[in-house]
Amino acid sequence: MNEHNTSGVGKNRAPLYEALLAYRDSKQRSFHVPGHKNGQVYYQWMQSFEGAGDDLQKGIGGERNSVVTDYDLKGTAPFNHVVPVRAYLDMMEMDVTEITGTDDLHHPEGVIKEAQDLAAECFGAEESFFLVGGSTAGNLSLLLTICDEPGSIVLVQRNVHKSVIHGLMLAGARAVFLEPWVDPESGLAVMPSIETVQAAVQRYPEAKGVFVTLPNYYGMGADLTPIAEICHEAGMPLLVDEAHGAHYGQHPELPVSALSCGADGVVQSTHKMLAAFTMGAMLHIQGPRLNRSLLRQRLAMVQSSSPSYPVMASLDLSRRLLHVHGADAFTAGLAAVKAFKRGLAELPRFQLLQPADSLQQEPAYGHENPAAMPGRQGYTAQDPFKVVIYDDTGVLSGYGLQQQLEACGCVPEMSDERYVVLLFSLGSTLQDAEHVLQALRHINVAYKLEHSLESKVSVRTDSQTQIDPPNYVSTWNNIEEHERLSEPVAFSLQPILEKDMIGVSIEDCAGYRSAEMVIPYPPGIPLVYPGERISPKVAERIRVLREVGAKFQGISDHTYQKLKVMKPES
Repeated sequence: MNEHNTSGVGKNRAPLYEALLAYRDSKQRSFHVPGHKNGQVYYQWMQSFEGAGDDLQKGIGGERNSVVTDYDLKGTAPFNHVVPVRAYLDMMEMDVTEITGTDDLHHPEGVIKEAQDLAAECFGAEESFFLVGGSTAGNLSLLLTICDEPGSIVLVQRNVHKSVIHGLMLAGARAVFLEPWVDPESGLAVMPSIETVQAAVQRYPEAKGVFVTLPNYYGMGADLTPIAEICHEAGMPLLVDEAHGAHYGQHPELPVSALSCGADGVVQSTHKMLAAFTMGAMLHIQGPRLNRSLLRQRLAMVQSSSPSYPVMASLDLSRRLLHVHGADAFTAGLAAVKAFKRGLAELPRFQLLQPADSLQQEPAYGHENPAAMPGRQGYTAQDPFKVVIYDDTGVLSGYGLQQQLEACGCVPEMSDERYVVLLFSLGSTLQDAEHVLQALRHINVAYKLEHSLESKVSVRTDSQTQIDPPNYVSTWNNIEEHERLSEPVAFSLQPILEKDMIGVSIEDCAGYRSAEMVIPYPPGIPLVYPGERISPKVAERIRVLREVGAKFQGISDHTYQKLKVMKPES
């Protein structure tokens, strides 16, 4: 137990979760919100169900009972259409608010403080904050903290999540966008190079901080330590959107965490790669470069004053799982990944994305970490739980492969024109691995029945593969060939009025300044910002993505035929 756990609560405890259990078992009458009254609102609709409602009503004053059985969703009884299933009603008994014994997220002094202290200990932070609005809430609060005056400059990795852009808008900040390094083998953007960050810091010494995203949606990353050192030498905090890396640093075979590399503020989506409920995330802080008092104010601004206690309890439980079992919590999930990779090796049609320097035999469990091989700029670490596959014959796009996998009962995390991301976790099993392998075998056999691979697919040599770059556009790789640093781009909440917009076809939008954000989703990375001039290359990228079936957010025309742009100045 480290010095940050000032409450002295043991790591095997889950103080917030335990407080909810105590509330449930106390059988107190509720004269406070929420209005469902521990699920009691639904009991009246169950009285015709073999007396279950009477039994439940009796239990309210004495021993509270749960629903005896789940109802038939296709049934005709009136309550079938309004009463939730048993598991949902059980959860409602712990859906509480800020009352005596449950503490207050925005002024924690009791069980929430204890739970957050334990989280800081577990993840190696000086201070940790629970987030009930996902990593979005953390990104917003960090930017609103460092941007303490209008027009503050922030050095921002260009391919960031839309929540970072929204934070810049709320803060009225100016962003200097840093071009990320692009992996030549995959064509995917990872993170800014050390040289790019160094150049940005030297050109804009007045910047309030550096904001990067690591890992990307594909699990690709690199060592952040040199970038943290550059930031700190310049007196700037390094802020990291580590939404997909909440598990980093928790097992020898996983990449190291941003905190261990020296980052000052790190946002993690605990719900993405660990065991929390959806929307459950954490913000971890260390060092003297962030105004923590102001940060608490910003968190209270962007988070609900009525936070979900089940979501917060799930953060507490997720932390306890790691704290108690340590690296062993990942044993089953990593075994599933390795079983899948062994099976995939028997299907040469489907290949795996990984750092070029790791294209050798993977070490056995417990041996030298394969996730942090040196020697490649920008992409030296791959999250083993992000298994990125593609059809090496080029017959199926990533979108097409995802559709066929879903038809076989396997739902991937995401896809783009080439790749499919299969997200494993500490909850994955060998049965999961075998299921997706069976699906890929089925897809492969079905293809062979329709086509002759020998006659229609030319054999590519290694030299040809190296010479010919990937011919596709990624929904993550949203950058252009321009200078490593942009000029400061001003963001604000001032809307662009309809009278100042016109609609033009995607094919004709190059040269105009966009009036709306264009966000391929997933992964939610803005391709064009409002007010930014659309280059021919970006216009072509939007068109190609549309043609291959990508989905967009931000475009008002849901057919993706037209884009709203700003009227040219006369």
